Amino acid sequence: MLLGELKSRVGDFFSRLRGELGERELENILWDFQISLMEADVALEIAEDIVDDLRESFMKNKSRDVVKERFKEKLEEILNKAKPERGLLELISEGDKPYVILFLGVNGTGKTTTIAKVAHYLSREGLDVVIAAGDTFRAGAIEQIEEHARRLGVKLVKHDVGADSAAVAYDAIKHAEARGKDIVLIDTAGRMQTNRNLMDELRKIARVSKPDMKVFVGDALSGNDVVDQATTFDREIGVDSIILAKMDAAKGGCAISLAYVLEKPILFLGTGQKYEDLMEFDPQLLIDLIIGD
Repeated sequence: MLLGELKSRVGDFFSRLRGELGERELENILWDFQISLMEADVALEIAEDIVDDLRESFMKNKSRDVVKERFKEKLEEILNKAKPERGLLELISEGDKPYVILFLGVNGTGKTTTIAKVAHYLSREGLDVVIAAGDTFRAGAIEQIEEHARRLGVKLVKHDVGADSAAVAYDAIKHAEARGKDIVLIDTAGRMQTNRNLMDELRKIARVSKPDMKVFVGDALSGNDVVDQATTFDREIGVDSIILAKMDAAKGGCAISLAYVLEKPILFLGTGQKYEDLMEFDPQLLIDLIIGD
């Protein structure tokens, strides 16, 4: 269940709140809840901020319902920072053709599969998609994206292993321009944010492709490491939007942390292995899943 663990921990917290709590008992409950939030991948400073708000609310009102409402408001304040002002389809329709998206991320985040999901999502909306196989470091990476493109029936532009990734991106864009395609999705090699040479190459790809959007793909299973990764990519390359992969298997708190720290739009959440398992980011839906009734 999406966000099941976080919902369970929140439910446990509210089940312990009651009006006649003494100060020491309240502090013990709040401390346990802060630890629970952190164990569910909510970063320390955010967990402390949330707990401080709830403490103040309870001390004023001695009411579980009021505290629950304040918790809901706090989540809205945080998650709405990551709510896109406009959806991807609207941005594409307003931009020039082809609309170019560059995908960034570290190794093993599910970036290539996420690109395939986005291609499927766009193709279902009637858009003509081109994928650039920009991860030229591994033959397996090219084969993987080639298989996705074949299954989806979308055009793939590729070069040989070891080729210049920026040249692949350039050729894909030129192909899209010549054929009147709507959008180019550029895959890149996963790289640790501390690898200077690979980050320099990514800057080159961005310089050559001049993307309309740079999307960081993060692995929700990596917890708060994803916040550090996204922060570094934003500083080094620039990040316009975020997609969180593997949310179906994650504790879920990293979405709260990303929204709080980066204040960047989260476009989608990956919720499974199928191409259809891509959910548009909806703060209210997440809040309902976390709090429940």
